[in-house]
Amino acid sequence: MNVLEKYQTAVVLAAIVVGLALGQLEGVPAVADALILPFLMVMLFGAFAGMPLSKLRSAFGNRRVAGSSLLVNFVWNPLFAVGLGAIFLRDHPALWVGLLMLMVTPCTDWYLIFTDIADGDVPLATSILPYNLVLQLVLLPVYLYVFAGELVELPLELLLESIVLVLIVPLVLAGIARKGLIRWRGDRWFSRTLLPKLGPVQIVFLSLAIGAMFASQGQAILENPGLLALLAVPVIVFYALNLAIGFGIGRLLSFSYGEMVCFNNTILSRNSPTALAIAVVAFPHETGLAIYRLTQIFSPRWGEIGFDRDSTLLESINHSDQNSKLSQSAQSDFS
Repeated sequence: MNVLEKYQTAVVLAAIVVGLALGQLEGVPAVADALILPFLMVMLFGAFAGMPLSKLRSAFGNRRVAGSSLLVNFVWNPLFAVGLGAIFLRDHPALWVGLLMLMVTPCTDWYLIFTDIADGDVPLATSILPYNLVLQLVLLPVYLYVFAGELVELPLELLLESIVLVLIVPLVLAGIARKGLIRWRGDRWFSRTLLPKLGPVQIVFLSLAIGAMFASQGQAILENPGLLALLAVPVIVFYALNLAIGFGIGRLLSFSYGEMVCFNNTILSRNSPTALAIAVVAFPHETGLAIYRLTQIFSPRWGEIGFDRDSTLLESINHSDQNSKLSQSAQSDFS
């Protein structure tokens, strides 16, 4: 993990503060608003270029973990988000849409770091990543059109425009660049030299995009601080209940410690750049969606905090897994 990745939260916080300060200057909000989309497109280009889509098949070498994570992420979580919004955010439809976008788009980068920190199965987590990316690209517009169209004004042409600009264009360009660079310099150079540099580039342009967002719309957040607290309640409920569900499914299906860590990080970590980009383009003037962007920035850390709080439980699972292996080895030796 390089310095930028290690201190990403601090870098983003600095971008927020600088953006809010610059947004008070006359003429800056309009310029900042025009810069958000280019910054996001560069960030997404870097994210898509590093996605190992060739590993789609290998994920289902472990069908229990991969299948369970996809069911939770793309069936249970959308329904759960709709239910949480109906309970806590009925009078704030824009926040409800923001909650939906947060919950239906699993993280496509940070959860790998969390899995590694907790000594989980990183190769398994990596093999699941392309499915998380592809399915959210396909299903997020469907979720928005089906659910969000009933809550806020969302013209179909605007949704399609946002998909083309922030998803399809960077995805196609990244795919072309990836193939061209691998053919030109080789897979070894691409994996060992270029890929490690894409992470910092993404963080820089994400921070620039966030700074521009707060420069262009930060005033709405300053005028509505209570909305952030209102959104925090269903988000905390989401993490608490899904953490319990994750452990329950893991025990029911007899996941090993590494599989359990991988599975829980996959279903808990949010903060997808695709959702952030669509929120900016499709809902440029919604105060609730501006609050959502702020919430999304810190959501991966909340998932990590959830694991820290349950470290004792994780250790008990790890010890149980080790004891089970020792028992099986002893039985094998005896026989």
